[in-house]
Amino acid sequence: MAKSDDPDVFSAALVIIGNEILAGRTQDTNTPWIAERLTAHGILLNEVRIIPDEEPEIIHAVRSLYPKYDYVFTTGGIGPTHDDITADCVAKAFDAQLVRNEEAFRMLEEHYGLEELTPPRAKMCMIPAGASLIPNPVTAAPGFIMENVHVMAGVPRIMQAMLDHVLGMIKAGKPILSNTVACSLPESAVAEDVTALQETYAEIQIGSYPHYRGGVLGLSLVLRGTDKDRLEAATAELLEIIRKHGDEPRALSIRTVDS
Repeated sequence: MAKSDDPDVFSAALVIIGNEILAGRTQDTNTPWIAERLTAHGILLNEVRIIPDEEPEIIHAVRSLYPKYDYVFTTGGIGPTHDDITADCVAKAFDAQLVRNEEAFRMLEEHYGLEELTPPRAKMCMIPAGASLIPNPVTAAPGFIMENVHVMAGVPRIMQAMLDHVLGMIKAGKPILSNTVACSLPESAVAEDVTALQETYAEIQIGSYPHYRGGVLGLSLVLRGTDKDRLEAATAELLEIIRKHGDEPRALSIRTVDS
């Protein structure tokens, strides 16, 4: 899914920037949090990239993703250390100058005080020309928005605060409704029928996920969409498919993904 013409759903990509993630020293907890929050706002996260703190990789990721999706989000690399190069790379990706943003400088000065605003800290007010700021209520150093690219911190608590601000600003779609049906059939038993169901309900995403719980093999089928009536109709047909194959659904959860 690329940029969407559907006013109900928007598309997004996430770029996680950081050698520490790739090396396994830091566990990525941002992706599931971001995905759930975006889904609640009718924005489907269609692609996630994890890349190192390397200029060519960051520039390439931004340039390849921002024309493709409605929204691009990045996390990591906007701190005060030598390897925090995201702002500079995003500027280069858009052929913009990296300049001292006076509003960002004021935020940092108010937070640290002028005497404690060391050169490494002051580096965090260097923002691509033309970008707008994303406030940071935790440590003051802001993120920024360049066209449809939203550059945020990698620290989860700070990123979450930034994303909350962004989601209050950007255009959102309809909340995604989600139904989950569980059964004890093997995936292969219902594969053809589920494929046909997906073709009938093209606007409903249907996912098939085998699981192994308590020594018992089972299957969870997840249906997602913005149209409640169509979702319920597809779910009803799925229940009949399972019963046709000699099983009774063990669980059925119906929920609206919300914030």
